[in-house]
Amino acid sequence: MQKISIIGAGSWGTTLAVLLGEKGFDVKLWARREELANEIESKRENKQYLPGIRIPSNVIADNSLKNAINNSEIIITAVPSEFLRNAIKDIKPYYKNQIIVSVTKGIEHDTCKRMSQVIEDELGKAKTAVLSGPNHAEEVSAKKPTASVVASKDKKTGKTVAECLATPYFKQYQLHDVAGVEICGALKNISAIATGVCDGFGFGDNARASIITLGLMEMNNFGRHFGAKRGTVYGLAGVGDLIATCTSKYSRNRFVGEQLAKFKPIEDIKKEMHGMVAEGIPTTKAVYEYSKKHSIEMPLTHQAYEVLFENKDIKHAIKDLLNLI
Repeated sequence: MQKISIIGAGSWGTTLAVLLGEKGFDVKLWARREELANEIESKRENKQYLPGIRIPSNVIADNSLKNAINNSEIIITAVPSEFLRNAIKDIKPYYKNQIIVSVTKGIEHDTCKRMSQVIEDELGKAKTAVLSGPNHAEEVSAKKPTASVVASKDKKTGKTVAECLATPYFKQYQLHDVAGVEICGALKNISAIATGVCDGFGFGDNARASIITLGLMEMNNFGRHFGAKRGTVYGLAGVGDLIATCTSKYSRNRFVGEQLAKFKPIEDIKKEMHGMVAEGIPTTKAVYEYSKKHSIEMPLTHQAYEVLFENKDIKHAIKDLLNLI
């Protein structure tokens, strides 16, 4: 029985723990808060982040990082991008050359580095892979048909991870374009915020489609700067994830945009999310600053940045954005 550690007991980390547990793996799920770990252990459910989904008995929740990682063969990191570097630093004393799989869709603000780069910064030469695509935890945990992408520079590592995660309802495709997959997974969240704003104002399907198209253009422009392949941008990790995030009721980033359309301050919106993180907020700042420095044209990101971080009037931002489509 293969032993797998999952670092982060949010909705996605818990979903993957359930999926792998049901496949018969010995899973350790690390929760930052001791009370959450205890609740999962006693009730066999993560009521805060994944209510209604029973957690198998072979999934052990633990607040101790050492216990969670001990003897594991694969470590899956499912923590928000702004906390990943510190999490990897904490993992390092117990790291014994396990495969590291990032399932976080974001970009580190200060460095504009992708999640796999952050991992490699802290651990050196590591066997890394990333999981991405249109993968809402609510649907995967309900066993609804889902296609996903595993990307790794090392073919053997990618195959191992894909085979571990694959189920009849969770199909895996392997890619080598790690940069492209991670860039797409991060940038689609910016588009989802903008789409949520349009939906919040009731602008309709035509405006939504135009915003999504503009977001795709920015995803492609920004991705090309990092060597992303066209096939990645127009595949599951790009267009697929973009459509799902911009249109789904489960999208946290779309929710942020809808609440902005109600003229709510961003800090109040964060509180309403009850501990869940909308990666599009910090990603907008990182991408805007990088694109400005490197002269990459990103009008949608520009407007999102001014609303989120410079208190631009939302109606003025929408007007300026609609003038571009």
